[in-house]
Amino acid sequence: MQILVLNSGSSSIKFQLFTMPDAKVICSGLVERIGLENAKISYASEVNKIEKTVSVNTHKDGLQLIASYLMDDEVGVIRSASEIHSVGHRVVHGGSTFAETVEITEEVKQKIKKLSALAPLHNPANLEGILVAEEIFSDAQQVAVFDTAFHQTIPVEAHKYAIPNKFLDEHNIRVYGFHGTSHKYVSEKATEFLGKEKSRIITIHLGNGCSMTAVKDGKSIDHTLGFAPMNGLIMGTRSGDIDPAVIFYMVNSLGYSLKEVNDLLQKESGMLGLTGYSDLRDIESEAEKGNKDCQLALQMNAYRIKKFIGAYASIMNGLDAIVFTAGIGENSDKIRDLVCKDQEFFGIQLDEEKNSIRSKEIRDISLASSKVKILVIPTNEELEIAKQSFKLLA
Repeated sequence: MQILVLNSGSSSIKFQLFTMPDAKVICSGLVERIGLENAKISYASEVNKIEKTVSVNTHKDGLQLIASYLMDDEVGVIRSASEIHSVGHRVVHGGSTFAETVEITEEVKQKIKKLSALAPLHNPANLEGILVAEEIFSDAQQVAVFDTAFHQTIPVEAHKYAIPNKFLDEHNIRVYGFHGTSHKYVSEKATEFLGKEKSRIITIHLGNGCSMTAVKDGKSIDHTLGFAPMNGLIMGTRSGDIDPAVIFYMVNSLGYSLKEVNDLLQKESGMLGLTGYSDLRDIESEAEKGNKDCQLALQMNAYRIKKFIGAYASIMNGLDAIVFTAGIGENSDKIRDLVCKDQEFFGIQLDEEKNSIRSKEIRDISLASSKVKILVIPTNEELEIAKQSFKLLA
């Protein structure tokens, strides 16, 4: 059985084509920097490896480009769309409606669309991926795997907001948590690596969107993102945590409309607002050249992460490992260094030499004397989505 997995992020689309149940990867790739002038596609199969700068203005453009590569006469891996049995889609926000993987129907699509108000950078892109995939792979079963599902185990004292009870009881306003497929995948890998039945792990997912999860004995018990994926850590274009009073001040005293404030916090803030760049590679490059704004933004980014490490170590009453994952977490030795600096109190000691080595394998970058393991675990949300899609089909 062949399952195509589409992971549409806020500015990128990852894809992998698997044969299941053996989980063999037939091809994989990434369309990144969607909407920017220097958008790129990478595509790899057993016999071809391609990287090109392309024009990709929208997620629809990106998905159509991926399909053209899959079925290309020279580099493609399938002859026709009918060879795909299922398409597994990452969907960011499932609200209180979706606690598990589901087959996509018209009703499911309408609910995903309705939940776009809670994840405006993601659910519309996820839904676009579904609609385009239905057109191109019309014979395939479409499956939705939700980011929020892994975090259903967060206890009420952590997921309930301190506002009148009716907002949870009647309107389901609570902490939902996101990047669930990634946090689930890497926390399970970390547990295997540690070889412990009981464990206290903090998973740190750093990409254009960022989040952290406290994982105790394999279950999510707290998470930095909440009702919608815009609070917590500083992200590519999202502000992360901000005093709500700032929003009221911008509306009541500075004359901003609510839509303008929402757009500002979602699309114009974070690293972009601090530096003028949303891609961390550009920010690190500029920081090395002496750009003070970029240097400060990196410090702020790491500072916010360190605050949550302290909080989560406290609620779990200890810490066995921290895990860096996703594009930035796996590739930025600079961010890992800044985060782990001056953390001896928690038993976190980074080996700078190990930290500088790049690898696609799971690796321990902590000193031998470090009480807490510092792990870099490449996430594989696509494999997790493929597994869940196959399980549903089976």
